[in-house]
Amino acid sequence: MKLKNKTAIVTGGARDIGRAVSLQLAKEGAKVVVNYLSYEDKAKETVALIKEAGGEAIMVKGDVTKSADVARLVSETQKAFGNEIHILVNVAGGLVARKVLADMDEDFWDFVIGLNVKSVFLTTKQVAPFMPAGSAIVNFSSQAGRDGGGFGASAYATGKGAVATFTRAMAKELGPKGIRVNAVDPGMIATTFHDTFTKPEIRTNVANATPLRREGQAHEVADLVIYLASDQSSFITGTNIDINGGTWFS
Repeated sequence: MKLKNKTAIVTGGARDIGRAVSLQLAKEGAKVVVNYLSYEDKAKETVALIKEAGGEAIMVKGDVTKSADVARLVSETQKAFGNEIHILVNVAGGLVARKVLADMDEDFWDFVIGLNVKSVFLTTKQVAPFMPAGSAIVNFSSQAGRDGGGFGASAYATGKGAVATFTRAMAKELGPKGIRVNAVDPGMIATTFHDTFTKPEIRTNVANATPLRREGQAHEVADLVIYLASDQSSFITGTNIDINGGTWFS
């Protein structure tokens, strides 16, 4: 129980990698706040799974690109589990759609950047004041932030690159307060993200070109998040850790 008596917020915590992270946090003893926006049924399922296993969890709806919603997320967390927040995992984000430069308008660009970057800024700004020394923030960047992303993913890749840089900046700023800030950079992980946005033949080609010859699984990413959220990584901060089966080396 590496995280016993810790309180954790997971943005986008209802499904896929977010769900895997929420479940693993609870398994390690954390009290988990599952933030969601559009997937209420999935959030209910995730909370139910945690409670069935003997854990503690609540779900809080909120758009983490809106300051008022993030404030309510923090307030509901404290109402349920006390003033201190020890772990923040920023999973919320997304590609939205594949669009090349010629097909993108300003509104699309702003939406994707807001979803992936502004959300991390707002949650960090509003949660950090309640994090005691020894706390941890884990952000989600992406392999796309390293290599520019696949076809039509330039806005998403730019946003994830910004998350990587913001992670480094916050590690420097929050480190003197005893708060560690790291990011994970997933490659091809078997989730509804790729079910929606990546053609099966491309997924097969990527998996075959990966040294481990397969896609990653959500629970494998969650295991890395747990490591970064726990005291086992107590002298690690400012990192962006690749988890992609060997398709990209930083």
